[in-house]
Amino acid sequence: MPSLFIDGAAGTTGLEIAERMAGRDEFRLITLSDADRKSVSARAAAIQDADFVILCLPDAASREAVALGEGAPTRFIDASSAHRVADGWTYGFAELRLGQRAAIRDARAVSNPGCYPTGFLALVAPLVAEALLPADHGFIVNAVSGYSGGGKELIARMQVDAPDIGFRAYGLNLEHKHLPEMQVHAGLSRSPLFAPAVVRAFRGMLVDVPLFLDPELGFADATALHEALADHYAGEALVSVAAMGTAPGELLLSEGDAPTDRLALYVLPSADGSQVRLIAMLDNLGKGASGAAVQNLNIMAGLDELAGLRA
Repeated sequence: MPSLFIDGAAGTTGLEIAERMAGRDEFRLITLSDADRKSVSARAAAIQDADFVILCLPDAASREAVALGEGAPTRFIDASSAHRVADGWTYGFAELRLGQRAAIRDARAVSNPGCYPTGFLALVAPLVAEALLPADHGFIVNAVSGYSGGGKELIARMQVDAPDIGFRAYGLNLEHKHLPEMQVHAGLSRSPLFAPAVVRAFRGMLVDVPLFLDPELGFADATALHEALADHYAGEALVSVAAMGTAPGELLLSEGDAPTDRLALYVLPSADGSQVRLIAMLDNLGKGASGAAVQNLNIMAGLDELAGLRA
């Protein structure tokens, strides 16, 4: 029976992964006491003893944890942003491109995608790869997330310290740690302009990419964009593409939204076809974090890919 150690199991992502794994018998779960969680030697022993380690840590701590496993055959899944564009790491978005599942299955080190990049890349990467959107376009990404994505400090702020906050725009200096990941894995020659925000909902996420469809600049029409996405994700259990132009009168994130590991994509053109909004809807703690980590673990271990997921 393979062993699993979740390094950082006390954080939001780690707790969700641990909950999902608690009822499964395919793995022997390695756990540490509260005191040992802060012990470098205890963590090193756990990492080197484990067949699989899921890192739910800040970026610097994730890099340190990988170093603790040097020389051991341990296989890593990193939920931080430390290794998402790093050499030697496989990007853990199974549905992103042909062959990605096999690459994840065979990898020693897999980097979990970020929540915002999951939505952006699901929409844009297949279309750029098919030359239906220009790789040199300056993409604008408007996105809102549930406040759980900010971790314990933001959760406490939204729930206790400032419960009247309804909308929190951030990243106003136009810098964000997700930008390299979005550019590299979408195959873009320039970084997107990313406008993230947090809303008063615990979980959930909307990623909105608005476009002017100018054919002289290399943009295909909305029908071609939709057909390409529908073909790309045909048969996927977790990713769906809504019928062309169909969406409810509004897309909502609510405080009580149920957890999900699904990712829903929408292609919403204007009446004259000159504009379109590409929108991804997902759970930032599901397909955007813990669910993706469990999916990658299943693939790496040769198990049912959907085990422990909310499909």
